[in-house]
Amino acid sequence: MNPVVRVTGGLVRGSSRDGVSSFLGIPYAAAAVGADRYRAPRPVAPWEGVRDALEHGPTASQAPYPPAIGAILPSTVNPGDEYLNVDVWAPAEGGGLPVMVWLPGGAFVRGANSMPTYDGSAFGRDGVVLVGVNYRLGVPGFAVLDGAPTNLGIRDQVAALEWVRDNAAAFGGNPDDVTVFGESAGGMSVATLMASPAARGLFHRAVVQSGSGAAACTLEDARKVSAEVAAQLGVPATAEAFGALDPEAVLAAQTAVGLALQTDPDPQRWGQSVLRRGQGIMSFFPVIDGELVPDLPETCIAGGSAAGVPLLIGTTRDEFRLFLVPTGVAAGVTSEALPLLGARYGWPEQVVPTYAGNRGQASAGEVLAAILTDVGFRVPSARLAAAQSSWAPVHAYEFAWATPVGGLGACHGLELPFVFDTLGVGGLMAGDAAPQQLADGMHRAWVAFGRDGEPGWRPWTTDDPAVMVFDEASSVVTGLRADELAVWG
Repeated sequence: MNPVVRVTGGLVRGSSRDGVSSFLGIPYAAAAVGADRYRAPRPVAPWEGVRDALEHGPTASQAPYPPAIGAILPSTVNPGDEYLNVDVWAPAEGGGLPVMVWLPGGAFVRGANSMPTYDGSAFGRDGVVLVGVNYRLGVPGFAVLDGAPTNLGIRDQVAALEWVRDNAAAFGGNPDDVTVFGESAGGMSVATLMASPAARGLFHRAVVQSGSGAAACTLEDARKVSAEVAAQLGVPATAEAFGALDPEAVLAAQTAVGLALQTDPDPQRWGQSVLRRGQGIMSFFPVIDGELVPDLPETCIAGGSAAGVPLLIGTTRDEFRLFLVPTGVAAGVTSEALPLLGARYGWPEQVVPTYAGNRGQASAGEVLAAILTDVGFRVPSARLAAAQSSWAPVHAYEFAWATPVGGLGACHGLELPFVFDTLGVGGLMAGDAAPQQLADGMHRAWVAFGRDGEPGWRPWTTDDPAVMVFDEASSVVTGLRADELAVWG
């Protein structure tokens, strides 16, 4: 018999399989359409009778990935009004269980809880209530428009966490035992929530996968990006004007602006904070608005905004290979170009010789990928670890297993099907021969951290920077590639 539970809004009917119940597409806020697309999330509208929660709900408006990346990292796009929804997986029996809330990534312009990689059945199997969240993306989520609140995507995430607080017990979960975790833009969102007064008390542990505490831009620079979108559409940069437009037209303009930023990264046009945070491949971020996001997240966190919240944080070894290898950029980089790139982007003088010297016969493209991996991910992750380590235990990891697919190495996003234990359905980048024992180990560590804050290795500290390196033979390394981290100051 299919399980039925009562949540905010009414009764929902899920399904059960192998001891795990799933409830899909449950709205946590009212449909944000029309003018409401640019307003703060509102309470969910109640429904009559029992609502089926048997299929994934709609996704926020988004475009598929470009073909070169989409071939190995497919996206899920499902139109519909009730895209502010959650998916829940839980043990069919039990109570007082730990809750883990998942925020998918996608550069703040893509992502959905319905991707097969993010199926939460393995978490439910192992005694965790897993909640996957959809939130507003792109222009509706992160543009700065006159008449609209800032950071609507983050406000959605806060509303989802409030929904979890109010409804976790219906699925056997403990609302006072919540871990929020996310990857890429989802990881950046977690860091932003750690800094936000509005989210305080809504979660008790945090996991930042391939994220950053430096991924927020100034209001002034966000307005520049929003103005470019408005110019594409021929309307003023106001909530009223954008709310009257077809969302597909807004999406097309957003995509055009993203391409323009990549081909013409002019600081005067886009703003230094947008270009610096996004490495030329991202155009939308949380905005430092002095309210929901009081300051750069890592600054707030260093000041104790997330005091008492244990943190698990890490990256993959070769993050940037996902963006440079399939597109052919890596193959086109020459050794002569590296110092020029360093001068253009203000890298410290020793960066290129240090990284090149450590990699022997590696190509210039491989060296560039290693540098950009650290610029965009590993260095800010280390800063965030240091910031939080004064206030709570921090555990660090690196995912180092190299996929045989497409020369991607241990690229951005590769760890996800290992964390979720979904290699069979969500491991396209990992290939057919990915080591299940590695998935067993990583998934077990995430469950353990979500249960008690202890993933299974000693904490990271500034005096003892211990990093669990996940590979076919995983081990803890102290001071991993410390000489490369040191050149960034």
